[in-house]
Amino acid sequence: MRPRRVVVIGAGMVGLSCAWSLQDYDVEVEVLDRGRAGHGASWGNAGFVAPAFTVPLPEPSILRYGIRAVLDRHSPVRLPVRADQELARFLLRMTRHCTWPQWKRAMAGYRGLNEQIFESFDAQLSAGVPAEIHEADVLAAFGDVAAAAGLHHELAGVAASGQRVEVDLLSGAEAKAAEPLLTDRIGFAMRVRGQRWLDPVAYTAALAEHVRDRGGQVTEQVNVTGVRRHGGGVVVECSDGRREADAVVLANGAWLPALAAEHGVRMPQFGGRGYSFTVPVRQPLAGPLYFPGARSALAPRGDRVRVTGVMEFQRPDAPLDHRAIATIIRALRPLLTGADWDRAEHRWVGARPLSADGIPLVGPSATEGVYVAGGHGMWGVTLGPLTGRMLAEHIATGATPAELAWLDPTR
Repeated sequence: MRPRRVVVIGAGMVGLSCAWSLQDYDVEVEVLDRGRAGHGASWGNAGFVAPAFTVPLPEPSILRYGIRAVLDRHSPVRLPVRADQELARFLLRMTRHCTWPQWKRAMAGYRGLNEQIFESFDAQLSAGVPAEIHEADVLAAFGDVAAAAGLHHELAGVAASGQRVEVDLLSGAEAKAAEPLLTDRIGFAMRVRGQRWLDPVAYTAALAEHVRDRGGQVTEQVNVTGVRRHGGGVVVECSDGRREADAVVLANGAWLPALAAEHGVRMPQFGGRGYSFTVPVRQPLAGPLYFPGARSALAPRGDRVRVTGVMEFQRPDAPLDHRAIATIIRALRPLLTGADWDRAEHRWVGARPLSADGIPLVGPSATEGVYVAGGHGMWGVTLGPLTGRMLAEHIATGATPAELAWLDPTR
């Protein structure tokens, strides 16, 4: 039977998209968030909607970065000096998936998702979500050709999965012509065609507004302490009381394990924290810019640039570490000219919800009426609308899109 009322826990791109898509089936929805809507991991995202780069995180280079993280305090991957039991379990499980055969198998599943990404965004925009998305090529910049070998291998793997990838190889001079803010330290670039980008803050705000306009509730600053089956429905225990619903969607990002473990979700998860900030630039960035060596992505924001980077394995609520911001600036200062690095503002850190096998967790849990939408890692913004569409279809009609079997959160 179609549920009449669903509570969605988490008001990021994934949670809001789940609520929005459920409304297509005339389901009454309420979205709960521990902070403000769109101010979790979605807020600090660079906003790339780039299927060519939406790939499984675990692969052999992650192991090399892990060793570097221990030995180099300026590494873009940061590990705490002492790993707690939860992190140690997560890292051990993830290392088992850091092989190319495992990556290729996971990439075959990602291809099925990636082919539907643009269509899912277009559906939201055509239905009236008051937001913008921009078509653009992504420019990946390197010091020389040798430095591009890793990304070249990854994109070749994406293409080998059957996904279409169009890449132009540029000399240093051609790269500077495409993006005048690049310095002479850039000797080679790869232009990945046919991608998109958006402002995640503006987009999630517009999505929340549209959910409200269509009769839904978005309740902020409420902490969820538990979810349990009761009678013929589900009860959500909150800091401001309790909610009763026919079904609940757990889409609360890095805090998902605390609620999902008792509902049969056993895949280890951890919040890989990313940092971001904005800096003024002498002229607008031509388009999305990626520095794989620094593991940093830059996106246009008018007369400023949104800079994202670092993968920090730390507790989600740990305070912002200004040394991580300094690490990003130190790596980018020689590569980008015309940026006022001394005026870095809107500094932010947020936990991106990673699954140990690099595959999102989407679908029904072991508890009737409790559903999961998480574990997207860095791709929550990119895969959010598609996740919402697939899960809402399953909840409202019982139909199971082929991709949901692969994303089974109880695997």
